[in-house]
This record gives sequence, C-alpha cells and structure tokens, in this order.
Amino acid sequence: MKKYIITGLIGFAILASCTKDEKLSDLNNDPKNPTANVPDELFFSNAQRELVDANSSININLNIFRFLTQYVSSPIYTQQSQYNFQSRTIPGVYWRTLYRDVLTDFKSAKEELNNSTSYVTSSELKIRDNRLAILGLLEVYTIGQLVDTFGNIPYSQALDGENLTPAYDDALEIYKDLLSRIDNAISSLDTGFESFGTADLMYSGDVDKWLRFGNSLKLKLAMTLADVEPALSKSLVEEAAPNVFQSNADNGVMAYYASPPANNPLWDDLVQSGRSDYFMANTFVDALNGLNDPRRDIFFSNPIDGEYVGGEYGAGGDFDTTSHFGEAFIQPDLPGNLLDYAEVSFLLADASARGYSIGGTPEEFYNEAIHASFEYWGLTSEEANTYLSNPEVAYATAAGDFKQKIGTQMWIALFNRGQESWLQWRRFDYPILNAAPQLTLDDIPVRLTYPIDEQNRNNANREAAASAIGGDQLTTKLFWDID
Repeated sequence: MKKYIITGLIGFAILASCTKDEKLSDLNNDPKNPTANVPDELFFSNAQRELVDANSSININLNIFRFLTQYVSSPIYTQQSQYNFQSRTIPGVYWRTLYRDVLTDFKSAKEELNNSTSYVTSSELKIRDNRLAILGLLEVYTIGQLVDTFGNIPYSQALDGENLTPAYDDALEIYKDLLSRIDNAISSLDTGFESFGTADLMYSGDVDKWLRFGNSLKLKLAMTLADVEPALSKSLVEEAAPNVFQSNADNGVMAYYASPPANNPLWDDLVQSGRSDYFMANTFVDALNGLNDPRRDIFFSNPIDGEYVGGEYGAGGDFDTTSHFGEAFIQPDLPGNLLDYAEVSFLLADASARGYSIGGTPEEFYNEAIHASFEYWGLTSEEANTYLSNPEVAYATAAGDFKQKIGTQMWIALFNRGQESWLQWRRFDYPILNAAPQLTLDDIPVRLTYPIDEQNRNNANREAAASAIGGDQLTTKLFWDID
C-alpha cells in the first residue's frame, strides 16, 4: 500500500502540471507504473522502511516470530501459538512483503542509479558506488531472512517480471553468494564520500557506519554456517571481526516518529487497534523471574500482586490477569532494530568458543553482550555487573555448554526481535521452549512452509524445492540447522 501511495503522489505531481487534454490522454497510462523517473532515494527509503516495519510488526498476518520464540502468547489467537499458520496464509504475506515491497524497491533504486545521467564526475561516481553498495547490503540482509525462513527460494531468477515461474536456488549456494556480495559491497564503500544523506533512515548516509554494518552482517551469516561449513565460517568471521560494531552507537536502527504514519507498527497493533490481543508468555516471564533479570521492568508491565505473570503459552487465557508489553514498547517512536551490538557480541562469543581467532575469550564477549543489552534498554553497567554475578548467569557457572549459555542469554537480549531470535534459537537449540497445549505438530516449527500462491502459480518449482530440502513442512530443518 505504501508503494502505491508513493506512486500516487508522483502521479499527482505529474497531473497537476498537465493541460486538460493531456490529463484525458493520461487515462491510458498505468497509474501504478508511472513513466516519470522516480528518484533512487525514494525507492531506497521506502524499501528500508518496509524492511524495518516487517521486522518490527507484531501483526499476526505478517510477523509471528515472537510467537515462535515464545515471548508472547494470546488470549485470542491460539491458532498462531499452536503453530497453525495456514488459516491466515502467514507465510505468503511474509514472502510477498520481502519480495514485492522490499526487494523490488531495492532493485528499482539500483536501476535508477545505473541508468541515471546525474553521476558524471569522479566524486559523483563514488557517491553512486556507495549507494549501490548500501543497497546491496540491505538486499543481502533481506534475502538472508527469506532463506532463514523458508530454505531454498527463488534467487537467480527472482524479481524478473517476465518470468512468473522462477526456479528455486539451493539455500547453501545462495548463502555463499550473499557472503561474496557482502565482500563486494564492503570493498566498494569509500568513507571519503557521501551516500544517501537524509534519505538513509538508518545511518543518515554515514558510510563508516555502513562499513560496520556490512562486516557485522558478514559475521552473522558466517556464524550461521558454523555447524555446516566450519572452515568457511571460521575464515570469514576472522576477516570480519576487526571491523564489526564496536558499541551501541553502531546499531542498525531506524527512528520512528510519534505521529502516524511514521510510527513503529508495533504501536498500531498494541495501542491504536484498541485490542487486547497479546500478553507475555510464561516461557519468557518465568525464565526472567528465575534469573531476577532487571530487564523485566523494561520488557513487562501489569504486574499481578507485585509479580510479573506470563500466560500459559498456546492455551489462551485472561488478558487482565497476565503481564503485557512494557511501556517502552507501546510508544509510537520506539526505534526499529535490524542488527545491534549485543547480537554481534554474542556471535563473537560463539565464534571464540569454537576456537576462532578473533582476539577475545568467550566470557569476555558474553559479558560485553549482556552489558550492551542493558545499556540499550537504559540500565546501568552496575546493574549488568550485578546480574553477571548471579551464578546462573555468569559464564563460568551457568548451566550447560557454550551453546546453552550463549543461546539462553541471546534469547533474552533479542526480545522484540522475533525473527532474529528464532534464527539463533534454531542454531543453538537453547533455551528449551515449552510444547504448546493441543499441539498439532511433533515439535516447534523450524521453518515456514512455502506460500499457497507458489503452489497455485509455480508449483513445479515449489515441489522440486520441497523435495530438495526434505519436504515442505514446518518441521523440516534448514541446511544449517544440524545437531
């Protein structure tokens, strides 16, 4: 819808300058595909916003990942917390949003840049190259999310308007190509020149920040390969580690505003809707209560008799007698987050625990990650230190191996980032989540099924992809998800 609004505004500007006869002749034109050139900045900003919106939303027609990681449950939507997603065609909405609303606009921005005659001088060409590199990084981020959600997907033949039945590419080969694209983008970025300026809703065109983002994204994808391609993972992580995020100041966040329509979409579902659709799940609340985690006062609201109470995951329940999202999450200007320092530090802890040479110990990176999470949510270093003194939290004494220690704390830190949390939960296999009552599956979903639209329009390629990954089931593990 936002894309059509933008297109409509462009069309309105064109029509406003036309004569009456010209206006009548324009009725033969397609208003959704205007002939006027659209600035690459407009496509870029729109795609950036759509991407962050998709990750920030809790609309159950689009983003059900906070259910999958059992942060939230619902007094109403028991189907979603019991992993019945087909009644709302959730996989199809997510698929279309990333392909149609995000990747198509990134592609259009690149086409405008490559076809533009505005970049002539060496300085202008450097700015164009910086823009293309930034577009490339966010394309990689988006495609990575699609792979991590579905497995094999259309890639080499995707986004070709003339090909309505694109073949699906192998997910591992896509990952390898994405990592190569990250390297190409990093090598193209030149910090001596500008990029998108204020059209960049994350970093305001700061190329230094995008270099950090690119290396951090490389770290993330490389660590996702750690169990299936350990040598490649180690090599790529060691290349990226010196240049990843150094503090929360580097975080890949987008500002929202207090007034619609530029607000965080989480506010639409939690406040503007006037509905009481979500409460905290007992899985998450009980874990934080057990650790006496001070982030509870940020994450939760509505204590019951002085205690935070989660509703039984997947069983429905009473909204009034359970705890809800904290006050920070019902603010329309809560920033949207794609990648942050806490996540990066946990990934470095994981890498160090596997013996990668990255200049630090697992405990040091683990502690830094927890400090970063506390700082991000407005808590103090002293509070983080007190938390880390808890034997159930301290790296040396917390239960389990490095996967359990890091996986559990990363799950907590990634609250409100359900898609990323689901990825890391599948990688670490921790924490142990609860089985939903009346569960119709043998286990918690580890992927989404291919959209129904693909069955109707591209079924031969969908069936080949399903066969290649071991079946189009919610319980089919992706290529990197091995024991």
